Amino acid sequence: MPSIIVLVLVAVVAIAAGVAAGFFLGQSYRRKTAEAKIGSAEEEAMRIVNDAIKTAEQKRKETVIEAKDEALRMKTEADKEIKERRSELSRQERRLDQKEESLDKKVAALEQKEEEQRRRSELVEAKLDELEQLKLRQMEKLETIAGLTQEDAKHLLLNRLDQELTHEKAMRISAYESNLKDECDTMAREMIGQAIARCAADHSSETTVSVVPLPNDEMKGRIIGREGRNIRALETATGVDLIIDDTPEAITLSSFDQARREVARMTLERLIADGRIHPARIEETVEKCRRELELSMKREGERAVMEVGIHGIHPDIVKLLGRLKFRTSFGQNVLNHSLEVSYLSGLLAGEMGVNVTQARRAGLLHDIGKALDHEIEGSHIQIGVEIARKYKENPAVIHAIEAHHGDVEPKTPLAFIVMAADAISAARPGARRENLESYIKRLENLEEISCSFEGVENAFAVQAGREVRIMVKPDAISDDQLILLARSITKKIEEELDYPGQIKVNVIRESRAVEYAK
Repeated sequence: MPSIIVLVLVAVVAIAAGVAAGFFLGQSYRRKTAEAKIGSAEEEAMRIVNDAIKTAEQKRKETVIEAKDEALRMKTEADKEIKERRSELSRQERRLDQKEESLDKKVAALEQKEEEQRRRSELVEAKLDELEQLKLRQMEKLETIAGLTQEDAKHLLLNRLDQELTHEKAMRISAYESNLKDECDTMAREMIGQAIARCAADHSSETTVSVVPLPNDEMKGRIIGREGRNIRALETATGVDLIIDDTPEAITLSSFDQARREVARMTLERLIADGRIHPARIEETVEKCRRELELSMKREGERAVMEVGIHGIHPDIVKLLGRLKFRTSFGQNVLNHSLEVSYLSGLLAGEMGVNVTQARRAGLLHDIGKALDHEIEGSHIQIGVEIARKYKENPAVIHAIEAHHGDVEPKTPLAFIVMAADAISAARPGARRENLESYIKRLENLEEISCSFEGVENAFAVQAGREVRIMVKPDAISDDQLILLARSITKKIEEELDYPGQIKVNVIRESRAVEYAK
């Protein structure tokens, strides 16, 4: 037993000794291995550092070489640019020198010309003085020979000339009055015969007056407004004369211009239906009614074109045809007259073997110039020809328009057809009235004269031509100039127009300030 224990202890001691010896041997081995690795690492690090130093040195040398090359290139380019600029400066200096030399020559030439001009002017002045002296000496000799001064001779000559002209004027006026009396008697007999044969008694009132019915007589007071401001605003905006009399539940609109009268009628009906009647509302409604009337005119033109069966007419000409509905000629509605001429032209063309469609087209367009003859200077024939040429109408149609009153000689069967159809339509009993056309022409001339002055914005002939209301621009005409303008217009009307009785010239200057509360 004891021996076993000893053996165990010996074995344990031996194992412990072996373990210790192994530990010491392993530790020694690891130390040697680590020292070897550290030495290898240090050598590698030294090699890498040396390689890095060599590479950096090489890069530095290469960078220095490249920088020197770049500096040399930039210096070369700079030297080249400096050389070019010096060359350009030299050229500019040469050009400047040349220009300066040229200017010096021109200045010298101008100075020489001025000197020559001055010498010539002095010579001319001397000649003029000499001529004036010679003229004075001649006048003195003439006065001595005639025994009269220059002023006495002038008065004597003017007096003799005035006496001769007075006698000549008296003779011419006497002859003119005699011829005029004979012509007036003949014309009066013809006009009376035409009036009896053709015209109805109420024809004139139908073409110059419209009646607007009222729901009640109280509406008249609302239309007149406080101190008449509503009726004045309506008359000013439309250019139509409102006649409010004892006629129950009705107002009469009077104007020679049918378009204005239609606008006034539409405006009044809308205001009556709406119930709001005041100046601002009146102006707004008048503007709307004018736009609607333009649309209505366009529809009337389209209707006329459809009735006569014509196609391919320019839309602008269709609009002008619609305007003829509100234009009269000698009391005859121009659109109805044009339709009649179109129908008659077609019938005559069919009988004569001429193109019926072209004849209807020429008949419809023969008075197209009357749509603009109030706005453009010239006869309605000249205006119509210009319109037809502008919109590329057939040359045969243009010639028919130009020749339908004989202004040019008709050269085609179509021109003769349109001329005959126009004469037939105009000669229809009751179709036209000569005195109505003269009356309307007088009112138009009255408005035209009034609008011819600077600063006038618009003018309306009212009261059957016994009054003209003229609206002026407040920024162009002052209150002091208003009286002078009225006098100037009055003098021009007296000189250029023939009219019965007297005409009231009413010049209106109005300033407005409009703001809106928001």
